[in-house]
Amino acid sequence: MSATADWTTPADARAEVQRLWERGRILAAEIDGEALFPHALRFRRPDGRALAERFDDVRRWIRTLEAGARTAAGSGYEIEWTEVEHRQLGRNRIPLRLVVPSREDALRWIGKLRAAERFAELAQATVASFPALRDWLRRRPLVLLEHADDWPRILAVLGWFHDHPRAGVHVRQIDVSGVDTKFIEARRTLLIELLDLVLPPESVDATSGRSLEARYGLAQKPALIRFRILDPSHRIAGLSDVSTPVAELAQLRLGVRRVFVTENELNGLVFPDVAAGIVIFGLGYGVELLREVTWLDDVEIHYWGDIDTHGFAMLDRFRARFPQTRSFLMDRETLCAHRTQWVAEARPHLGALARLSVEERSLYEDLAANRFGTRVRLEQERIGFGWVERALQKALRS
Repeated sequence: MSATADWTTPADARAEVQRLWERGRILAAEIDGEALFPHALRFRRPDGRALAERFDDVRRWIRTLEAGARTAAGSGYEIEWTEVEHRQLGRNRIPLRLVVPSREDALRWIGKLRAAERFAELAQATVASFPALRDWLRRRPLVLLEHADDWPRILAVLGWFHDHPRAGVHVRQIDVSGVDTKFIEARRTLLIELLDLVLPPESVDATSGRSLEARYGLAQKPALIRFRILDPSHRIAGLSDVSTPVAELAQLRLGVRRVFVTENELNGLVFPDVAAGIVIFGLGYGVELLREVTWLDDVEIHYWGDIDTHGFAMLDRFRARFPQTRSFLMDRETLCAHRTQWVAEARPHLGALARLSVEERSLYEDLAANRFGTRVRLEQERIGFGWVERALQKALRS
């Protein structure tokens, strides 16, 4: 370690100015009108004992500071001096503190002058168009610089949303020069941050989460429901495997009497034929998408989920909308017959479920209380297919 390591070096001084930049303080000061310069740097210097005992080290340290100062290097700090009287060494002039005299000196020193000029230009344009972003610029100046090349287009996108409140069109239909869907998709998080500030409250649905479409009234990609028609006589123009938006499914009149709902996609693909039946699959907790399909109120529904606490929680939620729903292959006999296929549930659901039958609630409570073992789970795809076929025939007879 250097003998002068305890005292401030030119590198220490420059690093402090660099930190001011990295924290955004130099740029923010321009927005705030803060007088950040002249700026006195933190300074560690020799004490009286060091002067007496390490005088040669002190002289080398002073020469190093002078070589790194503004007068020698062209930018950076100036040295303010003081004189000290030492009983052995007499009167000596030593550095008292280091001061960066101006913003321009600081920026030239760390090589950020052009970046700061670019920020000033873009910040001025931003505030002129959207005064509400002044405080954001003060808090997040470096974010603007990170997106400097794109900033004019970002401002144009903000302007489009401002002029077309809750337009109801798809992102693809936003017509801004130089802006395409990928440009917006790649900057969703930033755009949401800015749009929340520049748009009037009535144009922002703050309850809709971080979806750009829902939050600002754009058209959303419709959720698709996939189903298979299990009776060849009910196929749609020969189609048996169909994916369709929920709204269109709600308008279909398939003439079916039985609907099976299962989370697992493969279960849906191999589900056996059922007269006047269909199977809806691959939804998981998305079963709530079926709420608006009102013709389901008039059919027999069988819900097939995993035998675990979350499977019963989803059954309970599904019954809130379709109370006629029966569970399928979610019983104690099926669980115990497949003991070798049990796995562990990651985070069990432990809340009360009010819509389960007596048998379902008993099994759910045993699972929640770990009476079969720790976090027991039987995934639906682990049930033997022969068992599935026998259970289906039993369900169709009941």
